[in-house]
Parts: sequence; C-alpha cells; structure tokens
Amino acid sequence: MECMEMTSLHFGDYKQLLNKVYENNPCYRDSLSRTVKSILQSKLEICNSSWIQGVMIKEKGQIVAACLYCIVDRMEDTLQMAYFESLENKEEAVHLLIDYGRKIAQDHGIQKILIGLNLHVNYGLGFLASHFQTAQSLGSAYHPPYYVKYFAPLATETIDLISYQANMGFFDFKLNQRVKDRIRSKYQVRKANFKKLEQEAKHYTRINNQAFQTHRFYYQRRVEEDLELFKEYRLFLKEENLLFLQYEDEPVGFMLWYPDFNQLTKPGETLGVKALIKSRLFPTKINRFKLVELGVVPKHQKSGGVWLLFDQCYQIVKDRYEICESGWILDENKDSKAFGERWGDQIYKQYQVFMIQLG
Repeated sequence: MECMEMTSLHFGDYKQLLNKVYENNPCYRDSLSRTVKSILQSKLEICNSSWIQGVMIKEKGQIVAACLYCIVDRMEDTLQMAYFESLENKEEAVHLLIDYGRKIAQDHGIQKILIGLNLHVNYGLGFLASHFQTAQSLGSAYHPPYYVKYFAPLATETIDLISYQANMGFFDFKLNQRVKDRIRSKYQVRKANFKKLEQEAKHYTRINNQAFQTHRFYYQRRVEEDLELFKEYRLFLKEENLLFLQYEDEPVGFMLWYPDFNQLTKPGETLGVKALIKSRLFPTKINRFKLVELGVVPKHQKSGGVWLLFDQCYQIVKDRYEICESGWILDENKDSKAFGERWGDQIYKQYQVFMIQLG
C-alpha cells in the first residue's frame, strides 16, 4: 500500500472509491462529494482560513481509503481527519492514514487528532453508529458499520451523539395557557426575509456564535461561510424554513428546518435539479422534515423562546408532514437531551466521533 497526497486531479478516483463503498446500498445518498470537490479546488470560504491536505491510500493502483486532513485557524490546536472513506477490511490503510496524520500533527505542534468533524459542525459531525438499514435523511451522515469499528480501537476517547425522532402527534409540550400567553407577550417569531439574505445571515451567525460558544467542537463562524451555505441551498429553502425569535425587534434565537428532500432522490444520487423539480410537482411525496438547528443567545435561554419557535414550526408543518427528525445532539449535553426527550418520542440515530491524543 502507498500513501499519497490527494488533489483535485484525483477527484474522479475518489468518486470511484465512493461508488465501491456504497455500491447497491439503498440507504445512501451522496451528500458530501460535491463539498469534497470544492474543498480540493479551494473554492469554499473556509478554505481561506484553513490548512487542508487530501490524503489517499492506493493499493494496486486503486484508492482504497482517503480523507482530508485539516487545521482551521479557529481550532488550531486540533488536526481534523475529515471526510474519511474506505473500503472494508482495510485496517492497514487506516493505520497508514493515522500515521500520516501523526506526522502532520507533529510538524504543526498539535497534540490531538479529531476524527469525524468535517471542518465545522455545520458541514457535518460524526460517523453513523446505528440504523444502517435506514434511509439517509438530508443533512445527516451515512456510513457503513465498519467505519466506527476502524477507529474505536485506535481512539483515546469516543464521543457519542444522538438524534431524536417524533411523530407529529407528539409535537406538544403541554404548557398551560397562562405560561404560553406570558411567553407570547415577551417574544415573537418571524420568518426570514431572503430579500435581505446577507442581513439575515449576519443574524444567524451572531446567534450561533453566542448560543454555542461553550459547546464542544464548535468554533466561531464567519458570516461569509454561513452565507455561502444559504446560497448553496437557496433554491430548496423557503423563508419559513428559517425562523427567528424576536425580542423587542432584535433576533435572539432561530430555528432552521427543512423537508427531507432526500425522499425525492434515488440511492447514490446528489441533491440537485431533479429533486428540486420533483419537490415542486410532488410535494406530498415528502412526509418527513428535519429540525436541523436551534439556538438561543444565553441571555434568553430557558425563557420560553424555544417553545415559541417549536409552536410556530408546528403551525407550519402540522398538516404537511408525519415525522420530524432532529439533528445530532451530544450525548453529554444534558440540557439538550432533556429537551429532546420532551418532544421526541424516541431516541433515533446514533453517531460517534473519535479523539486520538498524541504524545
């Protein structure tokens, strides 16, 4: 086996690797390769503030494993092993990738390798660790079961993440009317105004950076990075998909949700024009939606604003979808788990991230 640098010129080979890994898998949707291509071409905003090197392992002229090693300027004490993919039974290749990462870390004076974060939590965090026979929803990770088996023995720490799933019939917090009225007298919820997308992106980034500043794996985002993501999905998003919590005309919280457009794609497909057309012609074919992200600035947390965001979302989706799936939640985050247990009738998919401490 041979360890080599992977550049944009090797993207075709990388795609062939994906095709082999996920061949005939009815659950997989290609949600990441387009991003990997953009990163290898240094086209994403985050590339401007990151050190990134693609690495691949070849065996008999074919790629059998690959990843992107990344160091982001706002997380410079950590070497990320991002966008990992590999064929099965290639432990030797995985060890070669890790050894290569150790050398990179040593050269940069870094003492830990984080496996499973794709540059930033907004791009993806965690390897799938359950529900391998369940279709991949939009915005969620999908991997074969042997990925977590590769890294568990090598890690000095394994971090668990969970998601929740709720039937719309359970989408209720059972608050009494007096409490609801008090919350509504203090806060309002509005839909985003995409005619002022740059301004709304600034609100979104500011709230994110305040709400999640103490969360593990989160680092401060820049408006340009979030604006880029919104523009990428602009044709699929409606203003109702980004809700802002207002306090005295100032946005202090938000909820990002969207329909599971993956229900309109075939196995192995990338979300694109075909799915967009189907979503316009056959909207009732989607019966699930994804609650991607929810954040409230610290000063207004635990003041009822989250309930109001959920209530407004419910009024929008109640007659359109049957199932809601949440984004990932750190298993160690007791507040978020408690909240998830209040509205989600069951823990759903599980994910894992791995840390290797060096030295």
